[in-house]
Amino acid sequence: MIDPETHLALHRIRAAELRAQADAYRLAAEAEPPRGLRTRLGWTLVELGLRLATPRPAIV
Repeated sequence: MIDPETHLALHRIRAAELRAQADAYRLAAEAEPPRGLRTRLGWTLVELGLRLATPRPAIV
C-alpha cells in the first residue's frame, strides 16, 4: 500500500501539471483571432473567385 505522504505528494505534482496544462490552453485560446467574420470573408472570397473562374456561356 502507498504511504499517505507519498500519495499526497504525487497528487500535488499531478495537480500542478494539470494547472500548467490548463493555463497553456487558456493562453492559446486567447491568442486565436475570432473566426466568425474571418470565416465569412474567406468563404465570400472563395465564392467570388469561383464566379470569376467559371466561363460564361456564349451569347449567340
